[in-house]
Order: sequence, then C-alpha cells, then structure tokens
Amino acid sequence: MSSSTFQWLNLVGIIWLQSVSGTNSDFPAYSSQFKQLLSLSQLQLNFLAFASDAGKLFAFIPGFAVRYLPLWMVLLIGAALSLIGYGVQYLFLTGHGVSSLSYTQMFLLTVIAGNSLCWINTVCNIATARNFVSNHQIAVGLTTSYQVLSAEIYTVLVDAIVLYYPAKIAEIYLLLNSILPMIISLMAVPILKDFIAENGKSMRVKFLALFVLTIATGMYAVDSSLRSKSGGLSPVVNAVVILLFLIAPLVIPLVEKIIAMVLRKWRSNGEKGVGNINTVETVERMENGLVVKDQKNDNELEDHDSSMEDIGVRSIIRRLNFWLYFFVYLFGATLGLVYLNNLGQIAESRGCTAASLLSLSSSFGFFGRLISSFIDYFLSRSKRSFSRPVCISAFMVPMALAFLMLLNGTDTFLFMSTAIIGVCTGAITSMSVCLTLEMFGSKKFGMNHNTVVANIPIGSFVFGFLAALFYHKEEHSQNSEGKCMGMECYKTTFIIWGSLCCLGTFLSFILHLRTRTFYSQKYGKR
Repeated sequence: MSSSTFQWLNLVGIIWLQSVSGTNSDFPAYSSQFKQLLSLSQLQLNFLAFASDAGKLFAFIPGFAVRYLPLWMVLLIGAALSLIGYGVQYLFLTGHGVSSLSYTQMFLLTVIAGNSLCWINTVCNIATARNFVSNHQIAVGLTTSYQVLSAEIYTVLVDAIVLYYPAKIAEIYLLLNSILPMIISLMAVPILKDFIAENGKSMRVKFLALFVLTIATGMYAVDSSLRSKSGGLSPVVNAVVILLFLIAPLVIPLVEKIIAMVLRKWRSNGEKGVGNINTVETVERMENGLVVKDQKNDNELEDHDSSMEDIGVRSIIRRLNFWLYFFVYLFGATLGLVYLNNLGQIAESRGCTAASLLSLSSSFGFFGRLISSFIDYFLSRSKRSFSRPVCISAFMVPMALAFLMLLNGTDTFLFMSTAIIGVCTGAITSMSVCLTLEMFGSKKFGMNHNTVVANIPIGSFVFGFLAALFYHKEEHSQNSEGKCMGMECYKTTFIIWGSLCCLGTFLSFILHLRTRTFYSQKYGKR
C-alpha cells in the first residue's frame, strides 16, 4: 500500500470517527422521554445535560495520555468510556442486568460518556496534524465538520430502526451511543498509527474532490432535515443515503487512479512533443499522489507551524490573550452548545418536534464547520492578511441576533434561529482549533486546547442552570407539573444569552487588536 493511499485511509477513518463521536449532541432528541421515564424535574434534567459536558473538565487526561500512549490505545480507551457510560444506562432502562440506578450514578455515567468525546477528539486532531502537515487547517475543518453531523446520523438511524424494532426512543439512542463508537474505533485501529506523512506530497486534488462530496453531504442533510416536517423520504432510504455519503470518500483515490489510467492511455495512443511530456509528468504525479507545487506552497509549508509562541498550560493561563480567548469561546460556541442541549425542552415548550430541530441544527452546524475550512483554504492563499478573531466575530454577530429572533413566537423564526445558531456554533468551534495552534503552538496542542474547551462544562452548568430556574419559575406560575408551555418559558433566557453573545463579540474585537501585529506578519510573508 502506497503512503498516499495509507494517508487517505487515515483521513477516511478520522471522518468516520468524527461522525459517530458526537454522542452527547443527540441528548435533546430523547431528553423529554428521559425526563418522563425517570421522573426527573427540569433542574435534574439540566444537570444531566451539564454532566455530558462536565466530562470535558477532565479533557486534560487524554491530552496527557497521548504523550505516552500510542494513538490506537487512546482511541480504544475513549470508545470504552462511551460503551460503559451509555451501555449501563441502556441496560438500566431495558431492565437487563441493571435493576436499579440512582440519580447520582446516572450523573457519573453521563460524565464518563461525555469524557469519551475528548479522547476520540484528541486522537483525531493529532492524527490529522501528523498526516496532513501542509494541509492541516483544511483537513481539521473538513473532518471536524462531520462531528456536528453526529446528531443527524444517529437520528436517521433511530428513525429507521424504530420501524423494525419498536422500542422507546431513549433506549435506541443509548444503545447506538454505546456501541457505534467502539465498532468504528476497532475498524480504525489498523490504519491509525503514528505515521507522519511526507511534506512534499500534496493532496490538493483529493481535497477538492472531498470538498465537493462534503458539500453534497451537507446539502442532503439540510434537505432531509427540512423535509422531515412534511414527511420526506422513507426513514430507511434516508439512513441508507447518509451511510453511502460516509462511505463515498473511499472512492476518491479510485477515481483519481481511473483518471491517471485514461491519461496513460492517451499517452500510449501517440501523443508526442511538449504536450506528451506534460501528460507523462501528470500521470506519474497522480499515480504517486502528487500535485505540482509552486513556490508559494513551499513557503506555506515552511511557515505552517508558525505561532506566537510554543508554550504550555502553566504559561497560557497567565496571559490576557488566553482569558480573552476563553471568554470569547464561552460567550460564543459554548453558548450555542448550551442552546442545543436545551433544544428538547425548547421545542416542547413551543409545541414542536425536538428531532426535526435537532437534525436541522446538526445539518447547519455541519456547514458552519465546513465554512471555516473554506475560509482557511481561500484566505490563507490570498495576498491579504486576515485575523481569525475577526472571523469569529463575524459569526458571533448573527448568533446574537438569532437569540433575539427567538423572542418571536412563530415556528419560522424558531427554525431560522436554530439554523443560524447551528452554523455559527459549528464555525466558531472549528476555527478555535486553528486559533489555539496559532496562539500557543503545536507542541502542547492537546493540553492547551483541552484547557480552552474546559469552559464548555462551566458554561453548560451556569447557563443551563439559569435557564432551568427561569423555566421552573414560569412552570410554577402556570400551575403545571413537569412542563412549561409557551414563549415565556425561555424569554428571559434568550435575552440574557443574546446579551452575553454581544459581550463576546466585543471581546473578540479586543483580541483582534492584541493579535493583529502577529497576523499581519504571518500573512505578510506571502
């Protein structure tokens, strides 16, 4: 197997891992049923949503472990945590082997399951960095976009399974959450090795093809989410099409080989002269997984790992830039994730189906992360300098407006706002990976980025707890038990979230002012 083929198999394996790793993102789809089955209050339910994010408080553990253990072992540890966390909950709900489970035990199991994402994510990011040195930012944006699609993938699979295996929705979600990450991890182990790709091998043609395929996948996901309101395709057909889209990246190298064979045939049919020489060179380069590189790309290769500094956690937490970045993320991507965590109850209070809203947010979140890849792909090759904090600001402004749009009681505004928040959350989350690399270097990236995303459980607890308090207050005023219906349930919450998002936008501009010299120097070299 050539190194180019092995490199591409690595990428496909990472895409599959990201596609099933976002197990915590489907919680809103079954949270209302979970609440009824376990007789939970809204506060208890919000604490469970927080527990899933609380696993990120221990994200430093995989960041530390990856320095001493092989990637495949770190990956299997993450998959095992998901198997245990969700698997025991599934056995409890179905009554197989686990007869009793206290709320505290349920909380701890959810924390364990939530922590599994950190292990798998760390492996994916590091494997991407090692295998795609000169195209790291593009590869990260493409692969992480599939993680947001997890909720859509799990939802269509559940819809298809329910047709043939009638069961409680919560049980099926928990079963899939427990076994799918382990199955895909075992499939990825043979190709996920400490393999460092040669810098000279360009993947531009394959990446262009993957861009097209990824866009098609996202368009289908959005279309199926919107059509779910009016019926749409059969759940089984929908699930098969999604799975085919995930398998399709394997075909890209084969298509490249076919093109190379066609070019070789043209050469053998008598093409001569300069044009023939160029064709021969093209065939040979395509067969070896190479693309002609210009001097500009050579310079990018030399400078791709340039950063302000290469420092560790102890140093970054003493810096003002870190705390500006921390709160920008807290009032941006984390706030969006908290909204998505509460989507089940928000949909219920507005009389909508949580699954359709979750699929919509997942699909648009997919495009949000893909947009960040396009920004990296095109702006990084332009002659103009650009600041990543400004790019983040550009997504935080519409997110703040979307929270205020939720104050309108119509379903149209609810779906529009959810789509906007999904796009912006996905884009900011993806951009943050590259921003961490640029600000603090790559040598200790695992620990540094996991320190940044530690704000997710903090925000999940604080913002989620406040949302639950306002929900409970309005529930009490309606003299209802267990449910709050109407616009007032989350009205105050949306106003607060929108205001905090505006504050985060302001902080991102301050971060831009403090880093603009670095970005002008970085991109002024080209």
